Amino acid sequence: MSKYNGIFLVLALVSISRWAIAQEPQVIDRVAAVVGSNIILESEIEMQYAQYLAQGNKASENFKCYILQQQLTQKLLAQQAAIDSIEVSEGEVDDNINSRLRYMSGQAGGQERLEQFLNRSLLQYKEEMRPSIYEQLKANKMQQNIVAGIDVTPLEVRRYFESLDADSLPYFNTEVEVGELVVFPELTREEKQQFRDRAEDLRQQVIDGSDFATIARLYSQDGGSAAYGGDLGFHTRDMMVKEYTAVSFRMKPGEVSPVFESEHGFHFLEVLERRGEEVRTRHILIQIKPTAASLERAKTRIDSIYGNVVNKKLDFYSAATLYSDNKETKYNGGMLLNMENQQSRTTLIPADKLDASVFTAIDTLQPGEYSRPAQFTDRTGKTGYRFTYLKSRTPPHQANLDMDFAKIKEAALEDKINRELSQWFEKRREVTFIDINEAYHSCDDLKIWLKDKQTTVAKL
Repeated sequence: MSKYNGIFLVLALVSISRWAIAQEPQVIDRVAAVVGSNIILESEIEMQYAQYLAQGNKASENFKCYILQQQLTQKLLAQQAAIDSIEVSEGEVDDNINSRLRYMSGQAGGQERLEQFLNRSLLQYKEEMRPSIYEQLKANKMQQNIVAGIDVTPLEVRRYFESLDADSLPYFNTEVEVGELVVFPELTREEKQQFRDRAEDLRQQVIDGSDFATIARLYSQDGGSAAYGGDLGFHTRDMMVKEYTAVSFRMKPGEVSPVFESEHGFHFLEVLERRGEEVRTRHILIQIKPTAASLERAKTRIDSIYGNVVNKKLDFYSAATLYSDNKETKYNGGMLLNMENQQSRTTLIPADKLDASVFTAIDTLQPGEYSRPAQFTDRTGKTGYRFTYLKSRTPPHQANLDMDFAKIKEAALEDKINRELSQWFEKRREVTFIDINEAYHSCDDLKIWLKDKQTTVAKL
């Protein structure tokens, strides 16, 4: 029953793209299933399946079964949520929709291109999405209520581990705990002036009559929007960095802003259109590149910090919290987190999942040692200096309680949650009218929803 755990966090694009394929030819619609007083249409499944194929996946009839299973599960949870008076606010729906649209815009190459793909405005699309997202959020809350407060004791963890087949225990490769302290160069106002002057010169060309889109295509250093004439499409107040939002929402359509600075560099923008609480803008960006002098200052700074840490005048965790410029790690004492396991926020990372440059830096270190400060470029293209700290290295081994208690506890908790959800769904299926179209009766994923050929009241 593990497929029920977090079942509504999957298909981020598929589940909200039912309307995106609406302009494609559709089969004659029919009812795929009935859950209580709710119906699931064949067209819903087909449109989600079309999106699945559009993402490059191979054709699979089993995936249609999976889509229907998700829909059945969601309907059951949402219906119980209504009975239990579980509410979802308009703000929660808006936040969820905006988050999804930001992701979809990034995938599509901008909001204008996304609107072209959807064949409708984002405002229209948001309203079409709203009922589906509202139901999903209610179902999520219901599921959270079902498993709220579930935990496992150390004794339960031990019993769970002892119940596992010894021959099938997982084998863990080398895992490490790694920290890093990063220093990026800081430019003086005088050093930044050349970049501001470049942005001011481009702005003046626009003011003097040059085409904004042409200048953006030729000179803007925003790789995501330059090819589209700097057009960023419509955005709400929470979709841009604060400096950009502050400028764009106080201007009128047709106005070109002064040059301003953000963490990305120097910009100027033009407001193209306003629509309720959204504004459509285009911009030109000139990135701030480190100078030789600023890099030398950064190297001197990190060498000093490194010396204090190595000579034990300052512990690594305090140094990272105080001085590191990596916002993602500094408040975790500089320690990297296993991003594949965000729920447990573990610092144990499989060595083969490390960034290649980090792996190289720690490869010859012993636990407790530090690499020398070295220049690097992060994934956003920023250049700086860093040194790394190897806290621990766990050799390859078969799972055991002494070395892997946290992992085993997580697995034991997931097993307990799945059993609780299984019991809940069993009870709900027994008292809920469920009718599934015969076309889906051969689906393995749906066997538990079927009782016999005449009735589809589920029975585990």
